[in-house]
Amino acid sequence: MTVPDFQSIMLPLLKQFEDGKEHSLHEVLENLAEEFSLTEKELNEMLPSGKQTTFYNRVGWARTYLTKSGLLEMTRRSFYQITPRGRDVLVSKPTEINMKYLEKYPEYVEFRERGSTRSKSQDNDKATSAAIGQKTPEEILEDAYQEIRNTLAQDILGFVKQSSPAFFERLVVELLVKIGYGGSRQEAARAVGQTGDEGIDGIIDEDRLGLDTIYIQAKRWSNVVGRPEIQKFVGALMGKKARKGIFITTSGFTNEAISYVSNIDFNVVLIDGKRLAEFMIDYDVGVTELASYQLKRIDSDYFSNS
Repeated sequence: MTVPDFQSIMLPLLKQFEDGKEHSLHEVLENLAEEFSLTEKELNEMLPSGKQTTFYNRVGWARTYLTKSGLLEMTRRSFYQITPRGRDVLVSKPTEINMKYLEKYPEYVEFRERGSTRSKSQDNDKATSAAIGQKTPEEILEDAYQEIRNTLAQDILGFVKQSSPAFFERLVVELLVKIGYGGSRQEAARAVGQTGDEGIDGIIDEDRLGLDTIYIQAKRWSNVVGRPEIQKFVGALMGKKARKGIFITTSGFTNEAISYVSNIDFNVVLIDGKRLAEFMIDYDVGVTELASYQLKRIDSDYFSNS
């Protein structure tokens, strides 16, 4: 099965404490993973940020909501125990515990009202509210970030496609320097766009010392790049006795082109329009920072001797 949403975890999580003893979060995680029959791949599934596993994040938020509702309490660092209220809930044998169920507890309502980020329009949209209810706050935040990033990438690519060939060449130079190739921008600018023969658009040093050379071809195209174009590029590399190349396009590559590159004895990197735009975002080329948010969590080591 897939990793359950955090509301589906609430009741099984509370039942882990029905013996009245304190249990560590680590122990509970292992038990729940077994109960949900999660595979190793599912347990290792990460949030888009890559900072935390999805399962750990969802169990953590299920625990937070149960604790804020007074059904669980923390006894010491990373250890929890069921409360009398939590035992009463289990005695009533609910079929599920979710956010709606927890609204009967004023502590939970107060917690949600303090931290709520939902707009009235979202509250009035049942479909949106239901979708939000399946996700933890981190997942909602990361989904919103990814949506903004995807839209930005599409807009960037639109501007790039409308730019002049000379501007596109300068853009490629700046991006490769930002990534770490070519030494200074001036050195890279002299190297890229100077040959223009035999299927090679430019050359750039792999590192600041110039220990190796990478050949570049950049195509501001609308049509996808097929295998013949890549074969021509590889042939040009052979003519230069080179083994490394970067092929950049504002469009995309056919499956045959991608397959061809993966089966040749040359180190050729294909960068399509989507990846180009993502690199520009990651390395601050053609974009400016609008706002920055830091997501923080408790430093448990700080409180270890409290």
